[in-house]
Amino acid sequence: MDFTLLKITALLSLIPASVLTFRRTPQKDMVFWSAVAVALFGTIVWVYIRQSAGWHTGLSTALWLTVASCLIVYVVIALFTDDGWRLTAILFPYLLILGILAVVWSQVPEQPFVGNAPLAWIGTHIAVSVATYAMITLAAVAALAATLQERAIKSKKRTRVSQLLPSVAGSEGLLVRLLIASEVVLAIGLITGMATLYMTTGQFLIFDHKTTLTMLVFVIVGVILFIHFRSGIRGRFATRIVLLAYLLLTLGYPGVKFVTDILLAS
Repeated sequence: MDFTLLKITALLSLIPASVLTFRRTPQKDMVFWSAVAVALFGTIVWVYIRQSAGWHTGLSTALWLTVASCLIVYVVIALFTDDGWRLTAILFPYLLILGILAVVWSQVPEQPFVGNAPLAWIGTHIAVSVATYAMITLAAVAALAATLQERAIKSKKRTRVSQLLPSVAGSEGLLVRLLIASEVVLAIGLITGMATLYMTTGQFLIFDHKTTLTMLVFVIVGVILFIHFRSGIRGRFATRIVLLAYLLLTLGYPGVKFVTDILLAS
């Protein structure tokens, strides 16, 4: 079955939300929610149709799952926080780039899915892993937003992007809440991962690059939260550590698929 039209439609669905920053007075109104709904619906429908035809494990699928999960987490943030929706200025252009890469690499051969554990365990582990990556992605976006706002304040030059982003306090508040949620979900992911591995191989842990990077992220996020509640870590230092955690998790999730599906296969 040719899915070309569907994946192009999913990519195009990200464009309206990506250009929201060009509105004269951006706000959380019907236009905003309509653009976000189009992006969310287009992406989720494509992921569902793609995966319902047989579970895919390639880089393109990983990128689309990232886009869809980030959109779901973002919608929750936009609904239940005052200025979380303002992350649009950074998040949606980034998701659009991921969508473009997913379309470009959609024809790359995939590694076969391997797993002898019950599907419920495997599905739970995959869902938890994707949710964790989405939360860390949003945390990295919030950290970047805080940094851009601090620079704008220090330079006394308000750019178009800085005017759209949450305040420094708002960004840092989002960052902390996302890190707490990420740490909890990541702990669940490690537990389900060990259970799935045990059912498959009889071992609880295999220290490959993916497991090592994931555990390292768990430790880093835990340290960030500990220092924050102990002494109030903030500013560029916090941003750099969060971005480091995001980089490590990226190397452990889509990075692995990039290596196995593209570099090693070429």
